[in-house]
Amino acid sequence: MPPHRIHPLNHPHTGFPLEIPETKPMNTPTMAFSELFEQRLARPSPRQRQLAALLKPKSPAALEQMAQDAARITRQHFGRTMRLFAPLYLSNECVNNCAYCGFSRDNPIFRVTLSIPQVVHEAEHLLSLGFRHILLVAGEHPKFVSDGYLEACLAALREKVPTLAIEVGPMETPEYARMVHSGAEGLVVYQETYCRQAYAAYHTAGPKKDFNWRLDCPERGYAGGFRRLGLGALFGLADWQQEALSLGAHLEHLESHCWKAACTVAFPRLRPAAGGFKPQYWLDDRTFVQLVCAFRICFPHTGIVLSTREPAALRDALLPLGITTMSAGSHTEPGGYTGQGRDDLHLTVKGRRVELEQKNSNDAATGQFDIADHRSPAEIATLLRNRGFDPVWKDWDPAILASA
Repeated sequence: MPPHRIHPLNHPHTGFPLEIPETKPMNTPTMAFSELFEQRLARPSPRQRQLAALLKPKSPAALEQMAQDAARITRQHFGRTMRLFAPLYLSNECVNNCAYCGFSRDNPIFRVTLSIPQVVHEAEHLLSLGFRHILLVAGEHPKFVSDGYLEACLAALREKVPTLAIEVGPMETPEYARMVHSGAEGLVVYQETYCRQAYAAYHTAGPKKDFNWRLDCPERGYAGGFRRLGLGALFGLADWQQEALSLGAHLEHLESHCWKAACTVAFPRLRPAAGGFKPQYWLDDRTFVQLVCAFRICFPHTGIVLSTREPAALRDALLPLGITTMSAGSHTEPGGYTGQGRDDLHLTVKGRRVELEQKNSNDAATGQFDIADHRSPAEIATLLRNRGFDPVWKDWDPAILASA
């Protein structure tokens, strides 16, 4: 590893000193996070040590103080705004075998990949509900989610939807650059689990088996031009404290080296899904609240995302404690909002499309997981206003860059 010099500069978001190689631009990391991962855990930074202390068991009084601190910090840096978004699932085809995922390739589920007009129809429905931030989600399958498909989806939506993000299979930097050119400005990649042993046990087939390839995905996306990077771990696959510390180390690395992009973090917990996976670990509600507060205190400028995986009562309780972005009225199956694609349902066996022997008019594509909060976007917006928050449907427009 080449020598570094500490320059008298602070990161514009964290306030921490920037470590900059003398011979390279300040926004170019000398090593990918996968090469530094174990070292970062073995030699934790001051902020990682602070996070570890906040994640230790707390008394009710100590947890209450953490909640008050988290609420104060959130109001200080984000005001009383709450960004709203919706996922739009394009396809549930997948070549990966992931034990916990409803889309896992060996699950005998109803599958479909929406056509471009069907994607537009789903998006227009979300627009009619108020959404201006849409996350496009798809399983990883080079045959069905083929070359050019994602670009075509983005190109069809970019004039209608101001903020488009993607959560799809990992890509090389040039491919990400094409996504950005086609209209995407956000990239979401959850590592699922940061435990290498658990990762190998859960991911038994497909390109997702490569732990390091996925771990370095956000940096490749940053190099490709994304202005928002979303991180997360799927809690329930390994020890929650180790997952949180690893996620914190990853986030700190990206904030230092990919500082031109805004980072968000999420803590999704496992939900029931096709395949019937039973988690060996569980993160209870009280600890979940502590986790959110700990990250807010340690990462005061980082957006924290809360999805409809979590039950309504818990989402309501977390509103003032650090959350800055929420989904609402979500569906996790392609065509879930308007019924698009139901006439093309099929099975996929060993990569081949297999037609259904019988079709029922009520059949629909299988979702990735069950959601827990079924309230409509309008109900969530009303709740936010009643709690003194401002629902933010739109906070970005490409015209900002066009006029720069």
